[in-house]
Amino acid sequence: MKLLLTNIKELLQIREPEIHKVSGAEMANLPRIENAWLLVENNIIADFGTMDAIPQMSADAVIDASGKTVLPAWCDSHTHIVYAGNREQEFADRINGLSYEEIAARGGGILNSAKKLNETSEEELYEQSRARLEEVMKLGSGAVEIKSGYGLTVEGEIKMLRVIKRLRETYPAAIKATFLGAHAFQSEFKENHKGYIDMIINDMLPKIAEENLADYIDAFCETGYFSVEETERIMEAGKKYGLQAKIHVNQFTAINGIKACVEHNALSVDHLEIVTDEDIEALKGTNTMPVALPTCSFFISIPYTPARKMIAAGLPIALATDFNPGTTPSGNMNLVVATACIKMKMTPEEAINAATINGAYAMGLSATHGSITKGKRANLIITRPLSSYYQLPYAFGSNLIDTVIIEGKVI
Repeated sequence: MKLLLTNIKELLQIREPEIHKVSGAEMANLPRIENAWLLVENNIIADFGTMDAIPQMSADAVIDASGKTVLPAWCDSHTHIVYAGNREQEFADRINGLSYEEIAARGGGILNSAKKLNETSEEELYEQSRARLEEVMKLGSGAVEIKSGYGLTVEGEIKMLRVIKRLRETYPAAIKATFLGAHAFQSEFKENHKGYIDMIINDMLPKIAEENLADYIDAFCETGYFSVEETERIMEAGKKYGLQAKIHVNQFTAINGIKACVEHNALSVDHLEIVTDEDIEALKGTNTMPVALPTCSFFISIPYTPARKMIAAGLPIALATDFNPGTTPSGNMNLVVATACIKMKMTPEEAINAATINGAYAMGLSATHGSITKGKRANLIITRPLSSYYQLPYAFGSNLIDTVIIEGKVI
């Protein structure tokens, strides 16, 4: 099957295969071709160039992209798409003055979602999650990381990871699974953290490994949740099963968790709403990708990741949705890109880099996703006619996507 795109106004994010991420000042550079064509063959980007030098070729289908921008599909490296029900009441509670921490202290938050999940059948959980995945694919996400973490029991965590596996087997989007058993402590372990962590290590991890259910391991390293030392123990346990760390850290407080994550070769550190100079120094020159979640900040009114300071220090940044029922009930990467520009003062070029090539890096997909590169998967967004790609974050309330292509097929 050959698909040819012609008369593309702007073809964005042209990269050589050896470019796996961009950092610092390089994030402001978004290589592109004007008046371009692109050939998809057998679900792969086969070739591209300018229309004035298009070779003679045959194709099974042709899309005329006159006036339109084409860019890689979004790579959303942090989601909790698999969950049961919703937390609409907590939304109202926050409007009425309760903080996230206050809601959690009275049994809301993650524990609320855990209760609902453990009461929901695996089939019903799959059906709810399938609808969310289909929605984000239509919004342009071609690669998605999905975490467990709302089970908090052996059975609940395994159920979530089996649903993620089934989604991966059913849908064309690239899906990475992350085991987040260390998301919170159920009430019976509130005063027995060691007991719950022992259960993660001795009961959950062996079963997950036996069924090959996870690619990464995660923990909520935060005051009132998992301490740095507890997080380090979980990262070490994950290594024994080949699970690299991707850690929630610095959402509300800075407790030197980033330094520990870097020392344990974490692939990413996510949230980073609070970032100290020491955290920035710890990240410099490392292989760990900082991931910002700006629509979480938007939804629960907490600070935004200090992108300008981090980029000025030479760091890379990825952007992701944090799609979850409590703090970000949206998987819209278009809104994430716009919010990063509006609230974090990232340029459109930086935000698109963060949501494509750096997002792919943050879930171990650099070789196959995140850029217009010969040999990479044909995961593409074709916009509606635009004055320029700046319109994507500028017109933040408009749906500017005309067509989404994943694995070479129109969604």
